[in-house]
Amino acid sequence: MSCGEPHDLDCVEVLGQMYLYLDAETSRGTLGTMEIRHHLEECAPCLRKYGLEEQVKALVARCCGNDQAPARLRDQVLLHIAQIRREITEQQVAET
Repeated sequence: MSCGEPHDLDCVEVLGQMYLYLDAETSRGTLGTMEIRHHLEECAPCLRKYGLEEQVKALVARCCGNDQAPARLRDQVLLHIAQIRREITEQQVAET
């Protein structure tokens, strides 16, 4: 998506970081909070998209915010993550 107006940041780049921005995790992305905020202030289409995503996130939080995954599921996910980390480490060692 592009609004057709010149910006310091491309709309596609900003929208690609939208969920990180919504979750206050922009430091994990390539863009910072201030850059995204500035873009949203000057770009109406991106601001509308942000507003929609913000409303969806709020609705999901209201409907599902207190739900917790069962302990067994959590343990299985953590086990799977540990297995993947081991595989990655083994692959990196084999490549060196």
